[in-house]
Amino acid sequence: MAGVTIEPGDTIGILGSGQLGRMLAMAAARLGIRCHIFCPDSGPAFDVAAGQTRAAYDDDEALAAFAARVKLVTYEFENVPSHTAEFLAQRVPVLPNPRALAITQDRLTEKRFLNDLGIPTAPFLDVVDAAGLARAVAQLGRPSILKTRRFGYDGKGQAMIREGSDLAAIFQSLGGSPSILEGVVPFSRELSVVAARGPDGAFEAYALSENQHEHHILSVTTAPAEVTSATAEAARSMTAKIAEALDYVGVLAVEMFLVEDAGKGETLIVNEIAPRVHNSGHWTTDGAVTSQFEQHIRAICGWPLGSTAMHGSVEMRNLIGPDVHAWRELLVEPGACLHLYGKHDARAGRKMGHVTRVRKP
Repeated sequence: MAGVTIEPGDTIGILGSGQLGRMLAMAAARLGIRCHIFCPDSGPAFDVAAGQTRAAYDDDEALAAFAARVKLVTYEFENVPSHTAEFLAQRVPVLPNPRALAITQDRLTEKRFLNDLGIPTAPFLDVVDAAGLARAVAQLGRPSILKTRRFGYDGKGQAMIREGSDLAAIFQSLGGSPSILEGVVPFSRELSVVAARGPDGAFEAYALSENQHEHHILSVTTAPAEVTSATAEAARSMTAKIAEALDYVGVLAVEMFLVEDAGKGETLIVNEIAPRVHNSGHWTTDGAVTSQFEQHIRAICGWPLGSTAMHGSVEMRNLIGPDVHAWRELLVEPGACLHLYGKHDARAGRKMGHVTRVRKP
C-alpha cells in the first residue's frame, strides 16, 4: 500500500495497549497527532489515547472499522498475528511493514535472515520434535538453549539444556512446538542498538547501550556502553544493514552479545531483533534530544528524524513488581526522572515503571 501524508491533527493506529503503546501515544500527542489503540485487552495505553477499540485481533469487522478511523497503523509488540497485519495492510499503511514483522517474530527465520546478511549469530539448528532435539544436541553439545520459534520474551519460551537433562521432557515443557536449539555464546556483556529508519532511507542510531538482566528481565541499561569506538561503529553498521534489508520504517532494536578474546579483541554476535521501540531505549526520553518514542512517530509519519545526541551519560533502571512502591522516595531524589505505567497490580516480574538518571558531562 502506498504511503500517506501525515499532518498534525491526523490519527494513527497502534496495535497493543501496553506501556510501549502508552509512551508512543504520549509522544504523538506532543507532536499534535492523535492515537487510536486496538487491543483485545485494556491496558496502560488506553488511558492516554484519543480512541480505543477493544476487540480480538481476528475480528475482521472491528479491524476494518479501526482501519477506517486511522491514516496508518503501527504496533508496540512483535507478536501481532500475521492475519491482522495483512488484513490491515490491504486498507491502510502498516509500518514497520508486515515482512519485517514476519521475519522477526520467528526465531529461526530471523537467524537465517541475519546469517544471509553475513551477520554472525549463535550457532543454531531447527528442531521439530523430540528426536530432532536429540540430534541437534548431539551436534551443538551441552550446554545449549532450546527456544520456541515464536512468542518468547523476558526468558519465557526457553530452557537450558545441561548434562543429564531429559530432552523429551524439556521439549514437551515448551509445548512440543517448533523450536530452535542455540549454542551458548561465551559473551562478557549484553548490548543493544536502538535506531530509526525513515521511508526515505534516513538512518539515525542512539548510543550503544549495555544491559543487565535479572531473572531474564532487563534490570538496568547504561549508555553509552564502554566499548571501543570500532565496536560501537560495528554495532551501528550492523543495525543499519538490518534496517535497510528489511526496508524498515520506524524504530527497531538489535540486541547483541559482546565477546572479548585476548587474540581477536571485541566481536559482536547478534542475539535478536525487536521491530519496535524497546525497553533498553527508555533512557532516551530523558537522556537524548529526541526520545525513541518521538523518533518512531516521526519515522512512520515520514517526518524528519530527530537528533539522537545525548544530554550526558545515562542509567535507566526498571521498576519490576514491588520495586514500584519506592515511588515516593524516587520523586524526592535529586536528578531521578520517574516514569510510571499506570498499572495497578505490582506482580513479581511485571514492569511497573522505570527511573532514569542522567549525569551531565
